[in-house]
Amino acid sequence: MISYFNDIQFAEKHWFWLMCLLPLMIVWYILRLKKREGEFNYSSFALFHKIKSSGKAKFRHSLFALRLIAFALIIAALARPQSRSSWKDSKTEGIDIVISLDVSLSMLAKDFKPNRMDVAKDVIVDFIDARPNDRIGLVIFGGVAFTQCPLTSDHKVLKNMFTQVKAGSLDQGTAIGLGLATAVARIKESKAKSKVIVFVSDGVNNVGEVAPLTAGELAKTYGIRVYCIGVGSKGKALQPVAIYAPGEYEYDYVDVDVDEKVMTEISEMTGGQYFRATNKESLVNIYKEIDKMEKTIVSEKSFTNKAEHFLPLALGAAILLLLEFLLRYTIFRAVP
Repeated sequence: MISYFNDIQFAEKHWFWLMCLLPLMIVWYILRLKKREGEFNYSSFALFHKIKSSGKAKFRHSLFALRLIAFALIIAALARPQSRSSWKDSKTEGIDIVISLDVSLSMLAKDFKPNRMDVAKDVIVDFIDARPNDRIGLVIFGGVAFTQCPLTSDHKVLKNMFTQVKAGSLDQGTAIGLGLATAVARIKESKAKSKVIVFVSDGVNNVGEVAPLTAGELAKTYGIRVYCIGVGSKGKALQPVAIYAPGEYEYDYVDVDVDEKVMTEISEMTGGQYFRATNKESLVNIYKEIDKMEKTIVSEKSFTNKAEHFLPLALGAAILLLLEFLLRYTIFRAVP
């Protein structure tokens, strides 16, 4: 019942100003009663000691109360009480995205703080959070390629997978063609309206049995857009050059060599775009740009319905006025 009245709104609230007449009606009624009072002189109250007041006398003011309530109901009806119900019909068409991430040892280069790998993982997690309606998968590659997580809408599981991703965890080398081909294999059977691969690498193809451009042609054949991101500053960067033990590396300044030509060709032939990230800020902006270009399609229709509720109030007022009329000329009828 309470929720019902919470949903009621009045279309013409100005009628409630008439409620100010109610106190005036009460004052008028009291003054009228005083004028109609008679005066009798008696020598003693003993004459009335055993006389009981009648029920009519006790309830003689109920007629005015009925009229007062009826008047208030009429005012409320004139204010046009309404209830409004609304709903939305939504249709979401998500986008399937596979992120193919280079995990070669050079991703530990310190031209990004603390290193390229940690920055890339942080930015990708933010990208995933920004796309709650999409299925996203993860492929990692170095000298070989591996599907870390197939396409999934469970982003919590996907983000947990990122904690297990470490640079240098696969065979040494950078198999760009194999990393892209594996991502294509993960998404090619998708029924999504849009299929996208975000390919991230900081090197040049130097191993693997699949040529990068061949993998690009394969993506084009399946209608997959590829956004390539080359990671690394211009010039030299401090990166591992030798491994002493797991997690212990010798660092030295090495020329940053990103195969921008090949990645640009792959992006253009598939309808995507190539980006170069030279620091964390630029990488963040790149993912924001991709997020804008690949927006999830959400179509939404809104419906609103209004219902008038003045009739119960008007009927209530009519019943009270009729009751007041009947009582006035029957039970409370004044005898001349």
